[in-house]
Amino acid sequence: MTKSELVEEISRKTGFTLKDTSTFVNAFTEVITEALAKGRNVTLTGFGKFYVRDRAGREGINPSTGEKIQIKPHKAPLFKAGAVLKEKVNG
Repeated sequence: MTKSELVEEISRKTGFTLKDTSTFVNAFTEVITEALAKGRNVTLTGFGKFYVRDRAGREGINPSTGEKIQIKPHKAPLFKAGAVLKEKVNG
């Protein structure tokens, strides 16, 4: 599902205009992004948790050349699904 499809679906379910729904979706993703950038977790009970994990530096391989490269330590945004979401997905 693309962002525009998500906006259309939320608009259809809520009855809000596409413009208002798009504003909401943009604000939602912006708030989550800003929270993660500040090192904060975002937990939506039953849905899941957005968080950031530190990744250690390591040696990798460039898949197109086979050359060994050094991957620097970095932070990675992650999502862990909540129990209700897992249950819905697994039927």
